[in-house]
Amino acid sequence: MTPTATLTTRDPHLWVPQRTVEDLEVFRKKYLEERDKRLPNTGADTYNPIDFTGELASYDADPHAEGPRTLAPQTAELDVLVIGAGFMGLTAGIELNKLGIDNYKILDVASDFGGTWYWNRYPGVRCDVEAYVYLPYLEETGYIPTERYVRGSEIFAYCKSLAAQNDLYEHAIFQTRVTGMTWDEETARWTVTTDAGDEFRARFVATQSGLFTRPHLPGIPGIEKFKGHSFHTSRWDFEYTGGDTTGGLENLRDKRVAIIGTGATGVQAIPQLAKYAESLVVFQRTPSQIAPRENAETDVEWFKSLPKGWHQERRTSFDKCAMDRATIDCDVDDGWVKFAKYQLNAIYEAGGESPSLEQFMDALERSDYSWSEMLRDRVDSVVEDPAKAEKLKSYYRTMCKRPGFSDEFLPAFNNESVDIVDTAETPIDRITETGVVVGDHEYEVDLIIYATGFQHGRTWTDKAGYDVEGRNGIKLSEKFAEGLSTYHGFLSVDFPNLFFLGYTQTGQASNIAHLIDQQANHMVYIIDKCFKDGIRAIEPTPEAEAGWNQTLLEQSTMRKDWLTTCTPGHYNNEGRILDKRNPLVGGVYGPGFEFFDMLKAWRASGQLEGLSPTYSA
Repeated sequence: MTPTATLTTRDPHLWVPQRTVEDLEVFRKKYLEERDKRLPNTGADTYNPIDFTGELASYDADPHAEGPRTLAPQTAELDVLVIGAGFMGLTAGIELNKLGIDNYKILDVASDFGGTWYWNRYPGVRCDVEAYVYLPYLEETGYIPTERYVRGSEIFAYCKSLAAQNDLYEHAIFQTRVTGMTWDEETARWTVTTDAGDEFRARFVATQSGLFTRPHLPGIPGIEKFKGHSFHTSRWDFEYTGGDTTGGLENLRDKRVAIIGTGATGVQAIPQLAKYAESLVVFQRTPSQIAPRENAETDVEWFKSLPKGWHQERRTSFDKCAMDRATIDCDVDDGWVKFAKYQLNAIYEAGGESPSLEQFMDALERSDYSWSEMLRDRVDSVVEDPAKAEKLKSYYRTMCKRPGFSDEFLPAFNNESVDIVDTAETPIDRITETGVVVGDHEYEVDLIIYATGFQHGRTWTDKAGYDVEGRNGIKLSEKFAEGLSTYHGFLSVDFPNLFFLGYTQTGQASNIAHLIDQQANHMVYIIDKCFKDGIRAIEPTPEAEAGWNQTLLEQSTMRKDWLTTCTPGHYNNEGRILDKRNPLVGGVYGPGFEFFDMLKAWRASGQLEGLSPTYSA
């Protein structure tokens, strides 16, 4: 079957007619020129990590906590300790409950469940993947999202309702940060300490250094000198701006505002700032590729008519098509899938059902360029000022950065009070007491907002904020110093019963919520297997771990050339692709659906292949 993609043309602010790309060299040269403008080759050093203590620690403070933790220090013997109360912690708790495992705790530095959606409460925040595939347990709960792309406040509320419905609050300890973890070989237990004086002894630990919880700041000198107001988007200060996640930032009517960053967060926050600020200066290093959002209220009758099993089927088909370019039917007709089917059409037209590798790669490249030309034309059709429009056009392969989806972002630049500063060729020099200096010009502002994302390109222990001492005193900081080393992304030799979750040598997916679901279920299967079979400790064999590392190395080598051509960003560690500390560069397995199918087959065998269990006496 030939895949098809229909592009909406009824609104010039949505899709515009496509271009046909003939001369690839023109685009290759342009893209490389644009990449080179943005290549400081400093990798993660492009940004300033925010440590838990120190000069910049206030940027990581929790603006939502009502006060410090009041719970007295706890001690407990646990079957499972789950570190992190986002989607992963929620899913792990729910699945443990299903198996009758109830002696567990869930820890989080936040003061409630939600993870990313606890922290990200900036105005305009929404999911950028369709809610019907993004939100977990929709079929089980019967919850009907109000819109196709729901607001962050709705997702946060849904997280809290999931926790309440599944009695997870009884297991939760919030406002608590892990400070250390040590393995006791004799008892086969982990001793976990916290900043609140807790000490837990847990048979199994599930831990993650979440992708979107610990913010970082740009590596610009002078951040601490600014005497106006400033904050990171993930720690939004509504007391200063007024309003809430839906907008209403009335306190900014007389404020000169600067925002640094136009990634996924900036794309959503900037339209709200543009509505209310007296003036807004947007500092941009790399434009986001902006496709239409095409949001809509949920058709309740349609939702209620979906057949049994629809949720998992819809999630699976979305990832197979959007990320892995599998030629299957997919009911999710959004920007992710439109682009995938656009490329599949090009491949089919080039080589039919069985294109050669040369035809396949050529069609992928040409269709990528033509797709981007269409979206660049869309910028011109929306943004009235040609100078602003040119700055907002992206020149890199589509998946070099996470695509942006918005019907409000581009029109915001038609507001005369909104300016955009391109920092690619002339970077921000410094921040002063009164503003932001670029070249020989200082932009004086009252408020600086950092839309600069979350920590990446650091070691696992740096991001987690604690070290782990495994068997024979081996430190995780030493083992992972040059990159992760696991089996399937879950377990690591000399660190028994410790499960690593998140982007840890795992499968790739556009819908991270689906990845989380797969990981949590796989971990809980192994834990349940250990209980049933009398296994006191489990870890990979050295051979299995080495084999998995080799598999990922081979895949990353295949992606190396493509990543090298990409503009600096999160996916290629700001252009330093040889830095193994960043798992997104070379530490994920693709296609993602093959990874999920592999885990499913592994579980079905019941053999614990690649793992080395130690049985109770």
